[in-house]
Amino acid sequence: MKKFLQVCFFLVGIPYVQAQQALQTPEQYLGYPIGTQFTTHDKILDYLEYLCKQAPAKCKMQTYGSTYEGRPLVVAFVSTEANISQLEEIRTSNLKRAGVLSGQPAGNQPVLAWLSYNVHGNESVSSEAVMQVMYDVLNPQNQQTQSWLQNTVLIIDPCENPDGRERYVQWYKQTAGQPSNVSPQAWEHHEPWPGGRPNHYLFDLNRDWAWQTQKETKARIALYNQWLPQLHADFHEMGVEAPYYFSPAAKPYHQDITAWQRQFQDIIGENNRKYFDANNWLYFTRERYDLFYPSYGDTWPTFNGAIGMTYEQGGSGRAGLAIARESGDTLTLVQRVAHHHTASLATIEAIATRSTQAVQEFEKYYTNARQKPIGTYKSYVIKASGEPATLGPITQYLQNQGITFTYASKGSSAKGFSYTTGKSASFNIQENDILISAYQPKSTLLKVLFEPNPVLEDSLTYDITSWAVPYAFGVEAYALTSRLPEGNKEPNVAGAAANSSITKPYAYVAKWQTSADLQFLASLLNKKVKARYTETPFEVNRQTFQPGSLIITRTGNEALGDTFDKLVTEQAATFKITLTPVSSGFVTKGSDFGSYSVRGIKAPKVAVLAGEGISSSAFGEVWHYFEQQIGYPITVIRTSYFNTVPLSEFDVLILPAGSYNSFFNDRSVAGLKEWVRAGGKLIAMESAASFLAGKSDIALAKKKATQVAAIKDKTATPYDTLAIYGNREREQINEEVLGSVYRITLDKTHPLAFGYNGTYFALLREAPGYEFMKSGWNVGILKKDGYISGYVGKKARPNLQDALILGVQDLGKGTIIYMADNPLFRGFWQSGKLLFGNAVFLVGN
Repeated sequence: MKKFLQVCFFLVGIPYVQAQQALQTPEQYLGYPIGTQFTTHDKILDYLEYLCKQAPAKCKMQTYGSTYEGRPLVVAFVSTEANISQLEEIRTSNLKRAGVLSGQPAGNQPVLAWLSYNVHGNESVSSEAVMQVMYDVLNPQNQQTQSWLQNTVLIIDPCENPDGRERYVQWYKQTAGQPSNVSPQAWEHHEPWPGGRPNHYLFDLNRDWAWQTQKETKARIALYNQWLPQLHADFHEMGVEAPYYFSPAAKPYHQDITAWQRQFQDIIGENNRKYFDANNWLYFTRERYDLFYPSYGDTWPTFNGAIGMTYEQGGSGRAGLAIARESGDTLTLVQRVAHHHTASLATIEAIATRSTQAVQEFEKYYTNARQKPIGTYKSYVIKASGEPATLGPITQYLQNQGITFTYASKGSSAKGFSYTTGKSASFNIQENDILISAYQPKSTLLKVLFEPNPVLEDSLTYDITSWAVPYAFGVEAYALTSRLPEGNKEPNVAGAAANSSITKPYAYVAKWQTSADLQFLASLLNKKVKARYTETPFEVNRQTFQPGSLIITRTGNEALGDTFDKLVTEQAATFKITLTPVSSGFVTKGSDFGSYSVRGIKAPKVAVLAGEGISSSAFGEVWHYFEQQIGYPITVIRTSYFNTVPLSEFDVLILPAGSYNSFFNDRSVAGLKEWVRAGGKLIAMESAASFLAGKSDIALAKKKATQVAAIKDKTATPYDTLAIYGNREREQINEEVLGSVYRITLDKTHPLAFGYNGTYFALLREAPGYEFMKSGWNVGILKKDGYISGYVGKKARPNLQDALILGVQDLGKGTIIYMADNPLFRGFWQSGKLLFGNAVFLVGN
């Protein structure tokens, strides 16, 4: 009976207990206080899911993608019960307010505030802080946060880079002392290569917002464009000795940032200052972190109408759970969590208490974008040259950005700024050319991404200063001051393929001019289809094919039997390649298919060097290029065992940028040269080329020191030439090249330059100053008039005139390719991808 009564009491008490049950704090759920150990990504998501299940009417979680390593990418929507119940209506109303969707927006709309955490994996404190933030905004006992949610919808991304974060957290758990060792010399404060900062392919996701080269970024931007929030805050970490940074940002501000966006930089700074002062925490503003380069988590949202901002906490991967600073104090993870937690709530408060104005300014931003677009240019034309399929990469890019465009329906004449010449020119608009109007919701983003020469109000910026999309994609384009009428929504691709009646062609011919052609070749080689390329132009079936064009003959592919035609045509369809089937190896003009100028393409075995001493990002760019962009196998070799590798097993070896003096000795270099002489192909990129320059048997050499006459004011005194300590940053930047676009003149008869019309626009980030090679091929050179746009320090300029950028040297039976410029930089410089493919597949055959 006693047991029965106890059970009855328990059952009767269930409703009461549930009604009074409080949300578990992070400590209660995890079993340890936040900041006393690192929490794995899965446990963070578990806690957020627990919170949302406990308050389903106020929270909704959405998986919006996955990482390369298969971890989920998740956001949580948090607001009042009323707002969450109308979440879809709020979303569509906001897009109507921006003009992205047609129709009238709702009269009253909550402000949308998106908070992103942990884009750099080893800046791991922010994902710890987000658990406390989520608890606070969902805790019904917290009257302050509940009042903010009345007119605010929070979109919280707890971890933008799960792969990088797990790389760091798991390493730290394995190496940390118990208890943790605060000595900066301890193992736990020295991450091994490549560190936890980047994603799986070692890309910096915080510099990928505008380019969307990575899987994580593509998924995030797709979701972002479905919401277009009024605010985006990005939480980071910096060096151990630094305190905390919040807005306002440092100069330079991009000129297209609006007065309201600038004003809110001060507002948010003031709100953060209030709380940081109350806690006597150190911080700084208006230094280091500017708002110029458009591909950050603060700038890209800014150019999409949001108030964008960055937060930086001292610590990062070196700090671990606790570390001794030079000042004598100890920085702990608990402290770092407290700072990010406080800044998060201060940000929510600042926007929530100004929600009406924020929504009004957002609507004003997009109304102006559609009706009164900023900037000189009101239209842009991208030439299709009669082949709209070749513009697939750039049209896909525009669509991903949310930028609308049409295709010209008929021919006409126009005049505008030519990106190719840098001057105003008359040109013809032809059918299927891409027309982009500035009178659209994303016109500010369009203007920023297409601006030929961004205005830099202050040279003290730490990223690239030029990025125009026509240069990045290597397309012929024009910017017009007038508004053009819209064209067709789809290109006119009517017409049957030439000679489609040939059922068993002698060969298939394909042009060589885009990265899609490169993907097509890689897929053929993967499927054991043998291909050739021409070194000279030829004409067949009244079509002219330029050097580099692929010739896929039946001869040599007999082993494929009846599957030959199916393999070739299916792969062509996959990559939207136009094939020209021909019935004979005889051509109308040029060299026949059996000529010595028609070279066979071997399926090369490719290796790339990685590990300590190699730039992780430079290696990642190569790795991602092969596996994700062209789909061709590559073997990664670590520097730690490179000297034991039989290089004879490989045809191509790629040396990304790195500190080669740290692990390459004379014996290593001698082995490389011996391998090249035996028929190997070495591709030396950036500092790898610099390492080789001047060594015996190497044709590459640095320019001899030149004396540059100083221009002095006649009235100047000798004191004016003395170095000033306060000017040291500006003096240093005078020697730098901050991502500037230069016109490279190509020897288009060389296989390295096939597919290019004698010109390549490169994004240079240094001035190596190489002489023209006396024994070798100077394939890509800089002339005196090569500068296009971007910041170049006056001391760097002499090394960017009459200089070698791309060179090829024959050594024995092999080849060395020197690339002073990295055409794969950050994966977004699309026009360089065919160039690198030439180096891998065509040069040296």
